[in-house]
Amino acid sequence: MAAELSTSINIKEPRWDQSTFVGRAKHFFTVTDPRNILLTNEQLAHAHKIITDYREGIVSPGLTEDELWRAKYVFDSAFHPDTGEKMILIGRMSAQVPMNMTITGCMMTFYKTTPAVLFWQWINQSFNAIVNYTNRSGDAPITVGQLGTAYVSATTGAVATALGLNALTKHVSPLIGRFVPFAAVAAANCINIPLMRQRELQHGIPIMDENDNRLGESSKAAQQAISQVVVSRILMASPGMAIPPFLMNHLEKKAFLKVTHHFRFLFFSLVFATPLCCALFPQKSSMSVSRLEPELQEKIRANHPGVERVYFNKGL
Repeated sequence: MAAELSTSINIKEPRWDQSTFVGRAKHFFTVTDPRNILLTNEQLAHAHKIITDYREGIVSPGLTEDELWRAKYVFDSAFHPDTGEKMILIGRMSAQVPMNMTITGCMMTFYKTTPAVLFWQWINQSFNAIVNYTNRSGDAPITVGQLGTAYVSATTGAVATALGLNALTKHVSPLIGRFVPFAAVAAANCINIPLMRQRELQHGIPIMDENDNRLGESSKAAQQAISQVVVSRILMASPGMAIPPFLMNHLEKKAFLKVTHHFRFLFFSLVFATPLCCALFPQKSSMSVSRLEPELQEKIRANHPGVERVYFNKGL
């Protein structure tokens, strides 16, 4: 008879070493696996029960270590790490590949007219707003009014940027014009992400010591977290938007082949680009206490004199 699984496995942390890029990549290949969006509510509830029971020292009969880790990643794919709430389906990282493939493909195909640019940039920025809200850092609630204001500001600013860049295509070659969607997406990420997460910048995000003891909230930590996410998102979009212009320009007269090859390339590039770019920075980011707000530094040094670094969830 098999021995019961030990309750000493640390499932608060990822399965692989997060101090290395390879370890983070393995983690995010699991987190962003598109197959996770096909999981049923029953499967999610089952994984939720396994993980919540295990955290309380209860091991499901016959549970193996591999099954525990599978349950953890199913759990992590659907439930927010700070709030514990079930995330919006299309806002989950596992939905990034199919959603971005569809939206990016349409932006790269329908870029010549203002109505098309306006529509697809609005769709893209609405999707990004959902993703940015769903994967925010921290557990403080946000009101409907704050969320609505952030959404309108983010999408308006991003779409206006895209339209401004699109106007420049009239004065450049068709090949250069095909890069406008990427430039627009890069610029829009710099607008959308900070605006959708502006509450973090205003009020701070939770910071912890190495033992996960909460020390306070920091706006400086939020600035670092959001800047890392902006860089990751821009690089995440680059393979699928910076290379296809050459491919599409070559296949311009072969409409069917152009669309087929483009979407196929987008799929494969996003499957790899999404987890690899997420892995550029640790999910559990950190910074020196000396870089925090002065009043927070004083509080930590007075109450926790041995703490030199703080840790926080950077969001995705």
